[in-house]
Amino acid sequence: MCYHTCMNQSNMTTYSNLSKIKPKLRTQGNVTGNFGRPKAKAGSPIQSLGMTKTEVVKVTTQDEYLKKMYQVFDTTTDSKLKKFAYTEIRKILVQRGQW
Repeated sequence: MCYHTCMNQSNMTTYSNLSKIKPKLRTQGNVTGNFGRPKAKAGSPIQSLGMTKTEVVKVTTQDEYLKKMYQVFDTTTDSKLKKFAYTEIRKILVQRGQW
C-alpha cells in the first residue's frame, strides 16, 4: 500500500504545466531571419545593370581601343589621363608580345 501512495506522490512532484503552454502563432511583425533585420531577397540589385533592349550592340575592338588610346595620349594635357592611356597601351602591347 505504501508503494502506490509513494509512487503517486513522486509523480505529482515531477508533473509540470510547461508542456501545456502552447506557443503563440506569430501573425504580425517582420519576417526575420537575418539577425533581427528583415529578410532580403537573394541576388544582386545591380544584376540587370548593363542589360540593353537593343538588338545590335557595337563592341569596340582592341585595335580601335588602341587607336583611341594613342590619340588620347597624344592630345591630352591631363597627367592622370595620359598615365592611364600609357598603361592601357602598354597592357595591350604586352598582351600581344610587342612590348
